[in-house]
Amino acid sequence: MATAAQKISEEQLRTWRAFLNAHSTMLRRISRDLDEAGLPPLTWYDVLAALRDAPEGRLRQVDLAERVLLSHSGLSRLLDRIEAKGLVERVRCPGDRRALNLMLTPEGREMLDRMWPVYARGIADDFLPALGSSSAEVRETLDAIAQSCDEAREPEPDG
Repeated sequence: MATAAQKISEEQLRTWRAFLNAHSTMLRRISRDLDEAGLPPLTWYDVLAALRDAPEGRLRQVDLAERVLLSHSGLSRLLDRIEAKGLVERVRCPGDRRALNLMLTPEGREMLDRMWPVYARGIADDFLPALGSSSAEVRETLDAIAQSCDEAREPEPDG
């Protein structure tokens, strides 16, 4: 019986490595551009944008961790730094007085507005030209990969 590793061709492995390289190169470039503009790191943008896009503009920390793909301890330290700058605040959860939600402050919204042009420039200059007319096809492929991974993590129903 062939193992999963034996089923991966050299071409498929090169594609995987190219994806990882493109991802890390793009993130490094955008991070460098934000730093050169005197703005916070890209991880801050991800946190602030997730809160902006959340229902009612607030999330529990566990939900935020899933959206920004950080460990809970890493996110906790990051949130402490972002909160110290006044960009987010911890507020009581209306349905559970013991729990706290994170909420974007007006200063956090302003910071997102300052960071976006730098972030967008990296996307427009490096990512989009490489896609050409295949943007929708690439997105569909990436969405299918994410969905496949999510389905693999879901527990099997009892039966």
